[in-house]
Amino acid sequence: MNRYQHPFGHVFYRRPKYPHPMIERGEGVYLYDAEGHRYLDASGGAIVANIGHGVREVVEAMADQAARVAYIHPTMFTSQPLETYAQALAEIVPLSDAQFYFLCSGSEAVETAVKLARQAQLVRGEAERHLVIGRWGSYHGTTLGALAVTGKPAMRNVFMPLLRDMPHIPPPYCYRCPFGLTHPMCELRCAEALEIEIRRVGAGNVAAFIAEPVGGATLGAVMPPPEYWPRIRRICDKYGLLLIADEVMTGFGRTGRWFAIEHWDVVPDVITMGKGTTGGYFPLSITAVRGEWVEAIMAQGDFIHGGTFSHHAVGAAVGLATLHYLQKHELITAVARKGELLGAKLQSGLGELPCVGDIRGIGLMWGVEFVADRATKTPFPPERHFAQRIADTAFEQGLILYPGHGSVDGVAGDHVMIAPPFVITEDQMDELVALLAKAVKQA
Repeated sequence: MNRYQHPFGHVFYRRPKYPHPMIERGEGVYLYDAEGHRYLDASGGAIVANIGHGVREVVEAMADQAARVAYIHPTMFTSQPLETYAQALAEIVPLSDAQFYFLCSGSEAVETAVKLARQAQLVRGEAERHLVIGRWGSYHGTTLGALAVTGKPAMRNVFMPLLRDMPHIPPPYCYRCPFGLTHPMCELRCAEALEIEIRRVGAGNVAAFIAEPVGGATLGAVMPPPEYWPRIRRICDKYGLLLIADEVMTGFGRTGRWFAIEHWDVVPDVITMGKGTTGGYFPLSITAVRGEWVEAIMAQGDFIHGGTFSHHAVGAAVGLATLHYLQKHELITAVARKGELLGAKLQSGLGELPCVGDIRGIGLMWGVEFVADRATKTPFPPERHFAQRIADTAFEQGLILYPGHGSVDGVAGDHVMIAPPFVITEDQMDELVALLAKAVKQA
């Protein structure tokens, strides 16, 4: 048995057959295990560690609040950090009179958004509106409601008998246009697909549309055409849908703006957040909602939803400390600048490798898609697990990547995501690209 596997034998790991080094500490972009090995965290784990590892002021804020009071039931009390955090969030979130619902995971944030969309339509007198349209090639979470709108077959297929499935449309995936077209001659067919689907299932049955502003782990940092999101907003308005921007991965600066949807000057009705809310220091997710929708629901009763650990005082304290750290060190501005540099380095270091089909991204969120043939864009056979092999090879060399598969048709297609902490330096970028190129060549 590998020395890193099952040190004590009782942990149910997510990848039970693979190594699990015992991590002892983290600092900046690096993690250090008990054997003295160093790992460059080129993906922030699962695109989580935005402010970097080992930030003492965040840890101190957590400890201070836990020492004061750790848990209070959200139907009975509020707390100072919760109120202060919500006020600070309202100043950066691009929603009018934003209201915030706090839970623990991105899946729960999406579940909250889906339930809110349904209840918002009910209070409008639109009782038949229950469908939430998603996109193929998306990932929104593991709870059954979030899984129903997710567009990743590998995550859904086993659980299909349990789901109330939802409609899906093709993604804005220009490298592999689902319609075989080329932008801009395509006339944005990927956006028009939403209107077609709304009319197909009946506009009076649709409550909302949910999508990631930038394609996440399923497709690997896929950027939509510049006109895509404004067109989507107009379609939602035309047919009375709430627009839900899933920013669990992109929120809190990952793309060089506080929220990725801001790149297109589009204002959604709901924004889901997770991951970067606390940079991994505490499990915290947020569903932000336009105030008008909250007021409409409250006028007719309570929001029918909840969670034992919702509105957590310690989570709010950590979230507030993370937000202040991002502001104090001007890390959002740094992401935009560093992102251009990292993109150029990835193109220079990997662009000529025959198995690299596409390099795309924005800010510090980049994807590298691999192909067996660059001219035809033919993917590697799924049984080769090409992206996972690259990630495993890189891991052995001290580089952490986030691999993905199934981007082509839900089964075939390989990519890795590169999304390091915002504190990464240029020298560390060079180290990252050199290790990645080495791993790709070996694979």
